Amino acid sequence: MKFKYKIIGCLLAFTTLGILASCKKDFLGQVPDDTLYIDDVFERKIYIERYLANVYTYIRSEVDNNTSNNPWEGLSDEMDVTYNDYATYSMNLGNWDRNRGDYNYWNHYYRGIRNASFFLQNAIPGRSIDLDENLLKQYRAEARALRAFYYAMLVRQYGPVIIMPDTPVPSDAPLEQFHLPRNSFDECIDYIVSEIDLALPDLLEPRDPAVQGDNTNSFARMSKGVALATKSRILLYAASPLFNGNTEYADFKNPDGKQLISQQFDVNKWKRAADAAKAVIDIPHYSLYKEYGTNGVYNPYASLKGIFTKDWNSEVIMAKSSDMYSADKNGSPRGGINSGAAGVGGWQSWGPTQSVVDAYFMANGHRPVLGYNSNGTPIINPASGYTESGSAPAATPYYDAGTSNMYTNREPRFYVAVTFHQSKWINGAGGATAANPMVISMLKGGNGGKYDNGRNWSRTGYVVRKLVHPGSTVNPDNIIKRTEVKIRLAEIYLNYVEALNEFDPNNSDILVYLNMIRERAGIPKYGSAPGETPVPAGQDAMREAIHHERRVELAFENHRYFDTRRWKIAEETDGGDFYGMNTDATDKTNFLKRTVFETRVFNKKYYLWNIVQSELNANPSLVENPGW
Repeated sequence: MKFKYKIIGCLLAFTTLGILASCKKDFLGQVPDDTLYIDDVFERKIYIERYLANVYTYIRSEVDNNTSNNPWEGLSDEMDVTYNDYATYSMNLGNWDRNRGDYNYWNHYYRGIRNASFFLQNAIPGRSIDLDENLLKQYRAEARALRAFYYAMLVRQYGPVIIMPDTPVPSDAPLEQFHLPRNSFDECIDYIVSEIDLALPDLLEPRDPAVQGDNTNSFARMSKGVALATKSRILLYAASPLFNGNTEYADFKNPDGKQLISQQFDVNKWKRAADAAKAVIDIPHYSLYKEYGTNGVYNPYASLKGIFTKDWNSEVIMAKSSDMYSADKNGSPRGGINSGAAGVGGWQSWGPTQSVVDAYFMANGHRPVLGYNSNGTPIINPASGYTESGSAPAATPYYDAGTSNMYTNREPRFYVAVTFHQSKWINGAGGATAANPMVISMLKGGNGGKYDNGRNWSRTGYVVRKLVHPGSTVNPDNIIKRTEVKIRLAEIYLNYVEALNEFDPNNSDILVYLNMIRERAGIPKYGSAPGETPVPAGQDAMREAIHHERRVELAFENHRYFDTRRWKIAEETDGGDFYGMNTDATDKTNFLKRTVFETRVFNKKYYLWNIVQSELNANPSLVENPGW
């Protein structure tokens, strides 16, 4: 007798090796009315794989900062999304209450969790007539790791959440069975970690030929590397000040009085995070991506660019096939080489803030700006050689002669990531040639600047180019297909040194792995040898150096929003006056003046995301996050 449960149409969106495909109306073949019963699904390999593919679809792309896709960059202190009609604009101005549903992924991830649990409940040994039992173990491990990953995504956004029963509650169960309270944050973390640990023995090894295949989107599968990297990230969050003994959350409790955030600081949480990161580092398949010229000389610029343009490179731990149109379109200039309005055809609308521009190191490895005076002027680091007066006497591959010294002698990561006034564009679009590269003008009316009666321009006077592919053009659109890098080894190195500095600040690995990041970036290491940058003296100075390195290395990769919150510094970084250049200026002298483009509001309740009122109404046991 068949189960009464049935699967309808696109629930079983097809995939192989992580390639998420469109659901075809006839994929159920001879099953009448697109209806397939559960016995049929979990008896046949093809349907089991299709159901698992559906569970994978809940891994979200986080590339498009404009739409409802991704708020993390537009709400961070490193980017402005120029359009006033997108939600991040009004949210940055404080127009945000518990009824606001923008970017609320609570239901999305719980659907993924439920589908993963349903798979584990039904894809059981002995049920399938044609699926090898070892392959079934692997698929079950992937579903378990996916469920843990989705909980990790919920926890980073909302803090403590509800851990659902492993066996999904039937849809016709009494309503009270759905009224579950939130688990404590530590319980959530322990559950995520335990599920990953349980899945690990049956997950495929990273770079296993069975996974990599023919360079398909195999890196989106839950391999051991992806699972361990997820564990590293979530344990780092758990050890951080927002969740580790945060007494400001003393009243954050369930209706029965259960404390949701531990009030006792535990340094061993940092050790746990360090150990988890080291487990990923010890996987032999990963290494920082590097490119060398034909002369054998290391090329830091090509290496840093190649991380995101060379699919399946050695640094990638997790990637996802995504539409990278948004990155190319929003990161490209509008005009052409003669400042024409047609030109390149980009939207140039993702604007790095002045503070992230100031964060990039100089070529000598020193920070140019150490802080700001009350009027927004920079506190310049005299050891860096940075100056805001004068201009470059000669052109370089990155900028034109006459470029302001604000942008000269900077590290390669800066030139990879940021378009600035008089920088050179990265391809031959807009009428440029190798002999006559296009120079970007961010002045009003320039090929990358503000223009009358138009909306495609950056309010900061800068544009993010980090993820733009040099081979892509956007007039006409010819976007180079590539993956969205979601987790890479550099993040794990930075996870490791941050956690190690808090638990064991004298550990020599801190300098080893921090210097590996700097060396790949093409800047001097921390050390005492000639030409090296002095080692930060003491735990506090090293903490600041690690945080700063993280900001630069992982800029525009959806980390900064969560980092400022878990460090409990968002009140300092995410509110107040935000600066860029003077985009109304038509001359260079007036353009190169730090100018407030926006005054943002940050309230303490923004440390954790709001749960919408409809969810609270549906579950009387669910408490809202503090302040909402």
